[in-house]
Amino acid sequence: MAEYRRILLERAVVQVVRDGDYLVAGDGRRVAASEAVHLPPVVPTKIVAVHLNHRSRVEEFGARLPAAPTYFQKPTSALVGHGGAVVRPTNCKYLNYEGEIAIVIGRTCRGVARSAAGDYIGGYTIGNDFGLHDFRDTDAGSMLRVKGSDTMAPLGPGLVTDWDFHGKRLRTYVNGRLAQDGSTDEMQWDMHYLVADIARTTTLYPGDVLLSGTPANSRPVQPGDVVEVEVEGLGRLTNHVVAGPLPVPSEFGAQPTESEEVVSTALGGDWEFRGIRPPARS
Repeated sequence: MAEYRRILLERAVVQVVRDGDYLVAGDGRRVAASEAVHLPPVVPTKIVAVHLNHRSRVEEFGARLPAAPTYFQKPTSALVGHGGAVVRPTNCKYLNYEGEIAIVIGRTCRGVARSAAGDYIGGYTIGNDFGLHDFRDTDAGSMLRVKGSDTMAPLGPGLVTDWDFHGKRLRTYVNGRLAQDGSTDEMQWDMHYLVADIARTTTLYPGDVLLSGTPANSRPVQPGDVVEVEVEGLGRLTNHVVAGPLPVPSEFGAQPTESEEVVSTALGGDWEFRGIRPPARS
């Protein structure tokens, strides 16, 4: 296993290799990892995220999984690195964390068998699929503003190669308190399935990112909160929430709301999944 990171080193973007508590550039320069200014570890052409995959999340919503996964996209402009700020506009209230494992494509991938999908994965990193649920009832289909607003896609701290995704713990902490606790063993569709499924119709390029789903207990966070996502073998991604200096403009466009759909989704309710709950057990 090796871990690669992208940092700002003397005002230049440099790829480094982690060596214990230090990061080493190709020219031999070393910097303490705790002092480095981190960038997202990869430069994707697209970020694809799966809606529901962890059983604990499905059970939390009282829903049932579809026959196959469904997806949405996050724009690359939403990316932010380890240690970066996640910005909540001043007139929004429902900014939720979602700790996830991110699959990173290593070579161009299109029309591959599930059994061969692992050969196209360059490595893994940690993602936090933040959602601005104030727009949930207006962008529920595309998730554009919900999941694609600026800074809604923290990624990092590094790209880890040759990582075995089986049986790994995923935990999210808010201000040091455990908020999410899941495992790759509860995923309905594993990493190879997700890559092969997307690549049936969509070409994946080196650096592209697939977010593989979050466990239960995604909840809103506030400016000043520190959110950390820890994955066994991948490290810990840390970000902090700040208040944006400006509200979402009210002169045009859909506005942030506190509808039943918004509040229920943000707080782990079942609004979105009414009508598609699993049948009652007799």
